[in-house]
Amino acid sequence: MPRFASIDIGTNSVLLLVAERLPDGRFEAVVERAEITRLGRGVDTSRVLSAEGMEATLSTLVAFADEARALGAEGIAVSATSAARDAKNGADFIAAAKARADVTVEIIPGEMEAQLSFAAVSADFAGEAAGPLLVVDIGGGSTEFIYGSEAGTVAFRHSFDVGAVRLTERFVRNDPPSPDERAAIEAHLRHTFAALPPTPPSAMLVGVAGTVTTLYALQHRMATYDAEQVHGGTLSRGELDTLTDMLCTLPLDARRALPGLQPKRADVIPAGALILREAVKALGLDACRVSDRGLRWGLLVHRFGSAPSTS
Repeated sequence: MPRFASIDIGTNSVLLLVAERLPDGRFEAVVERAEITRLGRGVDTSRVLSAEGMEATLSTLVAFADEARALGAEGIAVSATSAARDAKNGADFIAAAKARADVTVEIIPGEMEAQLSFAAVSADFAGEAAGPLLVVDIGGGSTEFIYGSEAGTVAFRHSFDVGAVRLTERFVRNDPPSPDERAAIEAHLRHTFAALPPTPPSAMLVGVAGTVTTLYALQHRMATYDAEQVHGGTLSRGELDTLTDMLCTLPLDARRALPGLQPKRADVIPAGALILREAVKALGLDACRVSDRGLRWGLLVHRFGSAPSTS
C-alpha cells in the first residue's frame, strides 16, 4: 500500500506522521514522532525566528524527512503555522528547509490550520456527537476554534493569537507564575474568547495538539505516553480546574518531574492549561474530549487522500 508523510512545524514542536493509505481511502499510521524545538521562541516580541530555534527545527526536519523517505513515503507534505506566519524571516526558514531537507514548507494561514484540524477530528468523533462538533486547537503561538454544522461541515473558524508559548513570554516573569500574572492571562483570554459565537445546543468539544494531550497524560499520570489511551479520552471541567491550579503553583523543577509531562514543555504548560480551561468556560461546557490526531492528519488527507489507491 502507498505511504505518505506529513510534517507539522508549530511554534513549539515538530510532528511527523508516516501513514499507509488503505484501499478504502483511510490512513493508518506507520510512525508518529514529535520533538519540541521551540521555533517560535521570542517571535511574539521580535517578529524574528531565532537562530537557535531555526537550527533545532531544521535539524529535526532533516531527520524526519530522511526517516519518511527511508520508510517509503511517496510524498511529504510540510506545513508551518503561527511562528513562521508572524516572523519577518519566515522566507529564510523556508529556503533553508528546502536546501537542507529537500522539502517545500507551506506556511498555512490560521483559517486553513483550523479547517485541517477539524477534518482530522471529524473523521474520528463525528459519529459520537449528539450535536455539532467543536474543536479547539491549542498551539504555541495561536489557538484555533472550529464549529462544525449538523451536516459535518465547518460553520465557523477563527485563529486567535493566544498560544502557550506566546502567553508565557508575554505575561510570565516569575516561577511559578504569580497570582497577578495568572489573573492577567485569564483576563486576556476572557476578553479574547468573548468574540466566540454562542455554543450550539448539544455540542461536543474536542481538543487537539500537545497541550491537551499532555493535560490528559498528566491527569492519568502516564510515565510513558500512550496515544491509544489518550485518543478519545475526556477531561472534565473539574479535572481542568485541579490541573490548572496545580501547574500554576508548582515551580518549574517540580513540573518537569511530573509523570506525563515532557520536561521541555514544563515552562509553558501553565499557560496552556489556562487556555484550555478558559476555552471550556467560554463555551459553557462541562468537559473536553481529547484527540491525539490533529493538523498532521488533516494535512495528510488534504494532500494525499483524494488520489485512488494504487495497491
